[in-house]
Amino acid sequence: MTETTTTVQLRRYRLVEGEYDAFLAWWTEWMPVVRPAAGFAIDFAYGLRESNEFVWAVSAEGDVAAFTALEETYMASEGRARAFEGVPQRVAEYDVRFVDDAVA
Repeated sequence: MTETTTTVQLRRYRLVEGEYDAFLAWWTEWMPVVRPAAGFAIDFAYGLRESNEFVWAVSAEGDVAAFTALEETYMASEGRARAFEGVPQRVAEYDVRFVDDAVA
């Protein structure tokens, strides 16, 4: 039996003040459509209204190099361009990192 490698990227955002609801509405409309269409799975997504934060994880089969290649294709895609067309900057700070497995 062959073990499949999955790479997970944790994405933590501090949102622009006053943009929490607009960001959530935009994210729930677009990300569940464009990320899976590009080969990613959304593992979870949570908003923290009190601290104006949004945290989510996206994953893809393969190692970090495969994930990075897939993300480069996604970043240049027409689907992503449509999702961001005319959208103001709603994220003040990004913290995007690959995670390690905590459980074997």
